[in-house]
Amino acid sequence: MEKLLRLITMAPLFLQMLLVSFPFAFAGHDYGQALTKGILFFEAQRSGYLPSNQRVKWRADSGLHDGKASGVDLVGGYYDAGDNVKFGLPMAFTVTMMSWSIVEYGKQMAANGELGHAMEAVKWGTDYLIKAHPHPDVLYGEVGDGNTDHFCWQRPEDMTTDRRAYKIDPSNPGSDLAGETAAAMAAASIVFRRSNPSYANELLTHARQLFEFGDKYRGKYDSSITVAQKYYRSYSGYADELLWAAAWLYQATNNQYYLSYLGNNGQSLGGTGWSMTEFGWDAKYAGVQVLVAKMLMQGKGGRYTSVFQQYQQKAEFFMCSCLGKGTRNIQKTPGGLLYRQRWNNMQFVTSASFLVTVYSDYLASAGKNLNCAAGSVSPSGLISFAKSQVDYILGDNPRATSYMVGYGNNYPRQVHHRGSSIVSIKVNPSFVSCRGGYATWFSRKGSDPNLLTGAIVGGPDAYDNFADERDNYEQTEPATYNNAPLIGLLARLSGGHGGYNQLLPVVLPAPKEVVTQPKSAPTPKVTPAPASTSAEIAIEQKLTTSWKAKGNTYNRYSTIVTNKSAKTLKDLELTISKLYGPLWGLTKSGDSYGFPSWLKALAAGEKLEFVYIHSADPAEVSVSSYTLA
Repeated sequence: MEKLLRLITMAPLFLQMLLVSFPFAFAGHDYGQALTKGILFFEAQRSGYLPSNQRVKWRADSGLHDGKASGVDLVGGYYDAGDNVKFGLPMAFTVTMMSWSIVEYGKQMAANGELGHAMEAVKWGTDYLIKAHPHPDVLYGEVGDGNTDHFCWQRPEDMTTDRRAYKIDPSNPGSDLAGETAAAMAAASIVFRRSNPSYANELLTHARQLFEFGDKYRGKYDSSITVAQKYYRSYSGYADELLWAAAWLYQATNNQYYLSYLGNNGQSLGGTGWSMTEFGWDAKYAGVQVLVAKMLMQGKGGRYTSVFQQYQQKAEFFMCSCLGKGTRNIQKTPGGLLYRQRWNNMQFVTSASFLVTVYSDYLASAGKNLNCAAGSVSPSGLISFAKSQVDYILGDNPRATSYMVGYGNNYPRQVHHRGSSIVSIKVNPSFVSCRGGYATWFSRKGSDPNLLTGAIVGGPDAYDNFADERDNYEQTEPATYNNAPLIGLLARLSGGHGGYNQLLPVVLPAPKEVVTQPKSAPTPKVTPAPASTSAEIAIEQKLTTSWKAKGNTYNRYSTIVTNKSAKTLKDLELTISKLYGPLWGLTKSGDSYGFPSWLKALAAGEKLEFVYIHSADPAEVSVSSYTLA
């Protein structure tokens, strides 16, 4: 995510000629195909140990020591855009919007065979957010530093940049970061409520703690994590995130405390006061206002009905502004695209269009229309507008350019993205140095060697102009938060309305794919030897028995660790995640597990067994370090 300013040549006269000569006669779009590609993009953004079912094959493991210097495991999560930093605020917003997309349109995703992939994308994010919240009042909000990262042009697999971790705590508050992360956890808990209830409950526990932490210790996160200021400064402050978190916690728990929080704090925190014309990773007010309007239409306002009506008025101000029928309308390009800024404008297009779409469905479910200063708009009118924005992104525009990489025939080929612009480490494992990447790969004028399928790039300028050049980061850099709301839009457009009521409680269908798969053991780090193969230690898990008690099914898993080397295995350290019950046969030390007290080493060919019990899929067991003597 590059923030330096760059002047882009504008050619309004040329564009006017183009608009006259180029008719808007486009074939219909395959929204299902675009949905598949849009979800696939998230796999290219993964950090950490990649799973066995990884579909983006040109990526490999990266960031494997993240958090280690701070004594915490921060391996995993997403890189936000074209760089290799893990920024907590946009990552959490990405998870929230992916979850909201599934909550609203999971049925359509299931019909396209993509619900499982979408849920995996959410879980990749929430697994990391759980790690980043090791204590109720501690949240890690960034790994890496934008300044040093942007000095280099390296694959994630090669990066040599500073991977310091930055956190908020009671002495260094960050209510916006805590609030957005709470919203992400709460929204995701709805996604997993049926398929993985124990995981959903774990997410809710974190969400409640984070909301309480953010509300009690108030402050802007970028005043505590100052390295984020140049890249993701919280211009809107933290009040919107506190309301946003409360709204999602109410959606997830139906707890009246959170409803009362929205009612009692609507004025003081700005929910009933701000009339917004944008929605994104920084400014959440429009999203809050839409969610509260939904509660009102569901008949849940109660004694806060008059306050919630004020929220709804602001939500409808936003809708009318998008449609160009309000008192302060959002600018549009000559080709009809919503336009707010020249750097990554597409983030606002997808987020705003998602809000318009869900609000349309809420209105349709309630049998109502939208009333704007310029007249009444039916729910179908809102959907038509959102569709026009999606169609523009997919190629219905003056340039006939698809701004989704890999969709259609004419899409960006020189994406501002380190991983896609450098040959895959699997094709050429030669190390790419910090500055060498700029000299060899960044300045290269050819197409990217790796296709960043599904990525939504920053998009055109105010006059629909676009330059497909790698150094044009304002237009050619993608971001996870561009795609997150778009997957909901694409699912909605691919599946139609289907006659269901958006105001009824959400019951997601079971995903067709297996959502959670145990990872294969990563290549172990050998100490002191610098290199080894995963063949030296084998880890095999199996389910040995199951039983039911008090309505829950409990599983007993046996895990066998085998020393397959010809030497004696010592100082073994295992990392075990997704463990929700008791474990026997290992000694826990901090966040890792080692030999039991009665065992000091494993001779060549010997095995060690440990067992655990919980009501979930197998835990994830990996080797973090060992020595061979």
